[in-house]
Order: sequence, then C-alpha cells, then structure tokens
Amino acid sequence: MGQTFRNKKVIRLSLLSEVKQILRKGKLHTVCEESKCPNIGECFGNHTATFLILGKVCTRGCRYCSVKKGGPYLPPDPDEPKNLAKAAKKLGLKYVVITSVTRDDLPDGGASHFAACIRELKKEIPNVGVEVLTPDFKGSTRALETVLKEEPTVFNCNIETVERLYPKIRLGGSYHWTLKLLKHSKEFNPKILTKSGLIIGLGETWEDIVKTLEDLRKVDCDILTVGQYLQPTKAQMEVVKEYTPSEFEKIKDLALEMGFKHVFVGRWVRSSYRAWEVIS
Repeated sequence: MGQTFRNKKVIRLSLLSEVKQILRKGKLHTVCEESKCPNIGECFGNHTATFLILGKVCTRGCRYCSVKKGGPYLPPDPDEPKNLAKAAKKLGLKYVVITSVTRDDLPDGGASHFAACIRELKKEIPNVGVEVLTPDFKGSTRALETVLKEEPTVFNCNIETVERLYPKIRLGGSYHWTLKLLKHSKEFNPKILTKSGLIIGLGETWEDIVKTLEDLRKVDCDILTVGQYLQPTKAQMEVVKEYTPSEFEKIKDLALEMGFKHVFVGRWVRSSYRAWEVIS
C-alpha cells in the first residue's frame, strides 16, 4: 500500500509539473497559484485549473486576499483568449473556469476580454462547459451582458463576505453590486446557472451567514460555495474563527433547505473547487 501511495504521488507531481509548463508556455496564470489555494495539488493533478485573465495585479485591496495589488496595470493581452483555449485543449479539459483580478481601471471592467475567452474556448473545444467567475463590474449590467451574450454554462460572482463586514475588509466592493449582477443574469438568460461563494472565519455571526444565504436565494442563486478563511500570508488579516465540521454541515443543511440546487461547503472548499460536478 505504501508503494502504491508513493507511485500515485509521483504521478500527481508529474502532472502538476506538466500543467505548469503548459501554462507558462502560453503566458497564462491561474488563480490557484496567485491566491495560494490549498487545493492546487489536487486540481492541477487532475488537469483542472481556474485560469486567471487580465494580468496578476488587482485594483482593489481586500484584506483577506493575497493577490498583488496597486499597479502597474497592463492592458489586456490580445493573444490571451487564443492561448487560453489552446492550453485548455492541450490539457484535455471539458470544463473550464475563467476568473480575473478586478480591473476597475478598464472601461468595461474587462467584460469584453471575458467574452473573447469564452468565444475562443467554444471554437477550440466543441461542447466545452465554461464557468466565468467575474468581478462585480461595479454593478454594471451592461458589462455583465457583454459576458452573458456568449452563453457561459455558469455565471459566478462571489459575495465573499457578509454585508456588515464589507466596509472593513472588502475595500472598494459592494455587497449589493454582487446581488444586482446575480439577479440580472437570471433575468437576462435564465438558462445560465448562477453561483456565488462565501468565505467564513472573518468575524461574521451565525445571523450574518443566514442573512447572506437568504439574500442570495432572493436573487435565485443556484449554486453556493462556503469555505473556511485561511490567512494566506502575514500581510492579510488573521483568522477570527475556525469552523468545525458540524458547523459546516449545519450551513450545508440550511442552504439545501433554502433551495440552492448545488451546495459545496467545507473547510477547504473554494469557489472553483470541483466546479465541473454541477453539469456531470
């Protein structure tokens, strides 16, 4: 058994190295690496990655996030959509997740670049599933529609934290912008699944969590992810509370009772973890 485990580990490390080589060759980035996601080994080992487009520098300063902030902000790479599609094909992906740093410096927040990536993926890989995890576009429904017109499988916009904590830890963002986009997506094209994610352990109360889930259901959000906040580096805020498995189970039961179609809850859960399961 020990030898089998070692062999599987060697294979997984080999796949991890292969994925990274393909990404670097295409000058591509993944949020898996930039955000120091705890699931990076498992996802890369299974030829799965969440592509990070529009550069690696964010225009906002959320206190829980380790992605680089503060410029310089490079213009969108016109070759990125094609490079992304080619890499996804080479990796044999059937379900691709695309996200980005927040780019408030761009007129449309990067929406047209998201749209171009979806188009190229559909050209390169027939019947590919595409999930987009976009910024809140400052609540712009016009920017959102640019993305939705390309008909992604899933539109994801993370609520991230509870409304009460937004002024303290999600600087530059708005709780209501996220809800607005999720609501408009359902009105624009009901066939596109909507999704949002919450990280907990930042100082929220049980009542805060319940209210957030209620607000997401009010805009008919289909898919929910809830995970434990883990301090990426000493530069980010410290963990306020560690949730127990039974507490996560309580949140999951509540979410299912509220009517979410798919619920992913647990300590290591992140917004894109096992994302393909919603259409499998």
